[in-house]
Order: sequence, then structure tokens, then C-alpha cells
Amino acid sequence: MGAPDQLSKKRLKLWIRLLGVTRSAERRLRDFLRVEHGTTLPRFDVMAALWRRQGGMTMSELSRMLLVSGGNTTVVVEALEKEGLAQRTPSAADRRSVRVALTARGRAEFERIAARHEAEIDRIFVALTESEIDALADAFKRLSGKTP
Repeated sequence: MGAPDQLSKKRLKLWIRLLGVTRSAERRLRDFLRVEHGTTLPRFDVMAALWRRQGGMTMSELSRMLLVSGGNTTVVVEALEKEGLAQRTPSAADRRSVRVALTARGRAEFERIAARHEAEIDRIFVALTESEIDALADAFKRLSGKTP
């Protein structure tokens, strides 16, 4: 078997750099959420998913959307419910299933944090120009199979 070609090596280096950038940005976001808002990234992600679906969703739908186990989702939702930020109700369609939604207080809390979260993302990617952002977005769409 011959040596990998140069393009293959460049792709490997790109993958490693992409992982490094992702991990660095995620670490900054985790620290930001913990220090500035006393919360965690998984908790923010759950609130974001529930905010997008104002009518709520089942716990199974939430777990699938977030690509995490039901147990992990349950722990976060229970904590949000104890703080009055989320509410679980038995599903009318299926008694075995439970629906979860943000309360009005939960929506307000999420919106407050989300605005600061967006500003923090802006700071993380400030070194990129608009055209660089557009080029990266197009490249990522191609990689994910979604054409621009």
C-alpha cells in the first residue's frame, strides 16, 4: 500500500484542526454559562430545544432531538421543573409518555441567557470575516450532505 496522497493528509489535518476549534469553543461556552449564568451547556441545550417547540414535546422526542439518553434528559428536566422553569404533563395521546415544555418563567430565563450566549459566540468567532463565515457555512453544508 502506498503513502497517503497530499490531499488525504490535508483532510486529516483539517479534521484535527476542526476538532480543536470545536473543543476550544465548547470549553469557552461551558465556562461562560457556568460563570456568568450558573448553568450548564446540557441544561442550556434542553431549554433551547424546548424554546424552539413552544407547545412542548415528549421526553423521547427531546432525547432524540438532543442525541442524548433518556436518563440524561430526565435529570436535566427534573432540575428545571424543580426551579419552575419547565413543566411535565402526562400525554393525552399516550399515558406511558410525558410531555415537557418551558414555563413562562423558563422561556424568559432562556431568552435572557440566549441573548448573552449569542454575544459570546460572536466573540469566539470575531476573527472571521463575513465572507469567511459564508464560505465555512457552505463547506459544512456540503460535508453534511445539505447543498447550499
